[in-house]
Amino acid sequence: MRQLLLAIASGLLLALGWPTYGFPLLLFFGFVPLLFVEHSIRNSALKRKKLTLFGYSYLTFVIWNFITTNWLQYADVFGASFAILVNSLLMALVIIIYHTVANRTSQNRSLLFLIALWICFEKLHLGWEFSWPWLNLGNGFSENISWIQWYEYTGTFGGTLWVLLTNTLVFTSFLKYNNVKSKQIIKVAVLKTSLLISIPILVSFIIFKTYKIEGEKINVIALQPNIDPYSEKYNTSNIQIADLLFELSNTKITDSTDYILAPETVFADNLKIDEFDISLLKFKLKSYINEHPNVNLLTGVSFIKFIYDEKDVKSETNYLKNNIWYNDYNSAMLINTNNNVQLYHKSKLVVGIENFPYQGVLKPILGDAMIDLGGTVAMKTTQSNRDVFTASNGKSKAAPIICYESVYGEFVTGYVRNGADFLAIVTNDAWWNNTQGHKQHLSYARLRAIETRRDIARSANTGISAFINAKGEITKSLAYDTQGALGGSVTLNKKQTFYVLAGDYIARIAIFIALFVFLITFFRRKKTA
Repeated sequence: MRQLLLAIASGLLLALGWPTYGFPLLLFFGFVPLLFVEHSIRNSALKRKKLTLFGYSYLTFVIWNFITTNWLQYADVFGASFAILVNSLLMALVIIIYHTVANRTSQNRSLLFLIALWICFEKLHLGWEFSWPWLNLGNGFSENISWIQWYEYTGTFGGTLWVLLTNTLVFTSFLKYNNVKSKQIIKVAVLKTSLLISIPILVSFIIFKTYKIEGEKINVIALQPNIDPYSEKYNTSNIQIADLLFELSNTKITDSTDYILAPETVFADNLKIDEFDISLLKFKLKSYINEHPNVNLLTGVSFIKFIYDEKDVKSETNYLKNNIWYNDYNSAMLINTNNNVQLYHKSKLVVGIENFPYQGVLKPILGDAMIDLGGTVAMKTTQSNRDVFTASNGKSKAAPIICYESVYGEFVTGYVRNGADFLAIVTNDAWWNNTQGHKQHLSYARLRAIETRRDIARSANTGISAFINAKGEITKSLAYDTQGALGGSVTLNKKQTFYVLAGDYIARIAIFIALFVFLITFFRRKKTA
């Protein structure tokens, strides 16, 4: 019973520390009860230790995953169940691997391995085809941006390392106290833990108070058309959508407006990409721009390209019928007075609904079944490079970040290295209704602002549209489920932070440490005590 309560306690601590409702201080203690469960099982006479530990670990992580991401059910119950249960499984496997190593080496070395291994797990979740980094620990401070201004040097992996170091310090301190029963140990532990938590916060407060946002300002309008994606969006023509966007823009537009942002796939009536230049939609958009020649219109759009030659078929190509295939694009485009339309195709895709993970293995088993986490219903065609959009006057460059892409720190730095001096996020968070989903998504964008020191303009179909400055502060926002236009300014910045230049170096170091500890552990004789 004690171990069951400890496992539940860990799950609740991690869940109640999560944004946007929780208090992140709890994250510093969230793993401690589970580590005691592992330690107790490891030193017990149980025969099926790994199976028992797996059960308790899985319970912990199901609680954490369910409380923080159950909003996925509003897109699809099966998709939500898959995400929660499989992600919990992967987390539990991390604990089992740690347990295996801890059986063969010292406590301190095994905890070092656990820290490195968990960071490796989070790095895996940023890169593989089942990518789901929503609960990477460094994201947990997104509502407390005054604590993490140093993310411009470390990215969110700095936050993950901070959480794990504190948890292991608290855990080892309790172990020492259980062995010695000395009040001095408690005093030292409280002092060390307090310093480990407070020093990074103090450093962050100093950066927060002294960092100056300087540079040229441009004026942006973020549109929020508030279109229901389930019943309205795909039943409304692109021309009707354009009229709505113009109507909203006209409530805020002035001669000094530089950009208008419209949400992800707001033009959802699949345009043939090869025929866009001669389309009625382009003519209509260009006509509006000609009336406002200083404006750059950055908008989401769905494109399609039909393929009739099997030689042109790629892994992301969809089969239609009768030897006809098609590429489906979730894109952003920039239209201004220049002749060329600038395009970018979304490249970090929602698992299942926008990409089919590991088709070669899974498609023979599952057929065309897709896991619906919110989005559209076909494999999307991506691009390898992070294109940036240049304004008609050449004075600013926008990073066209589409929806889910804003969760990926190192990915976003690619836009900045390519010259983006502000981040333009276009998204549609309506799939999950008025839940924590859209609130967390907005909150995570604040991390990207700090990491890159770039202002953000965010256009969300149903909300929350917002302006975020380079310190991660939300300066303006338009409430969820509200139709309207949000006017504001962003400050351009051409400097690159250490994190932009170095990327996820903490994760790369962790991979080396985890591999090193694993090898020396299993190529040495098992400890006898």
